[in-house]
Amino acid sequence: MKRKLIIILGAIFVLLMTVALIIHIMHDNESGRRVAIGGITVSALPMLLLFLKNNPFNIPIIIGYYVFLFCATFLGATLHFYVTFKWWDMALHFYAGLFAGFIGIALYKLFIPPEVRKVVSRWILFLFVLSLGTFANALWEIYEFAGDQTVTRTMQKGGNTDTMGDLLFGIAGGLLAAIYASSQKQKV
Repeated sequence: MKRKLIIILGAIFVLLMTVALIIHIMHDNESGRRVAIGGITVSALPMLLLFLKNNPFNIPIIIGYYVFLFCATFLGATLHFYVTFKWWDMALHFYAGLFAGFIGIALYKLFIPPEVRKVVSRWILFLFVLSLGTFANALWEIYEFAGDQTVTRTMQKGGNTDTMGDLLFGIAGGLLAAIYASSQKQKV
């Protein structure tokens, strides 16, 4: 089921971003072309999971990845939600922190054997999940900074204020995932 889902969602998103690329080429929109090419690339990344014998990510995480891509690249950049809705960027950073936290839970379940999980402190799990959510958002901000320095000048319009707001919302998302993980430790 996971294999089919990755193939179907990946194909749909590649097709969607290819249509966006064609539209941006027709309108001579260089920035839009770059976003569409980036969208095609990142939508194909989960296909690498098909080469793994045991994909560690569950269906909600796979769907969550494509929801994030759709919101960030297609709605955010292609349909200009980042400009139209001032809260869009911070909402996506919150989602990214939450999503990265849930990836942390999946990795915890993958790498920590069940018998060891019983003795792992709730606080260790909490810190791991929170740290992953925070780290993911820090990487995103580095990506935005690098993008503004090399490709475009539109990713960090608010400068330091934008960056700090994004980081705070990303940490809040990671915090929510960490609270969930530590409160449900016996189930995760």
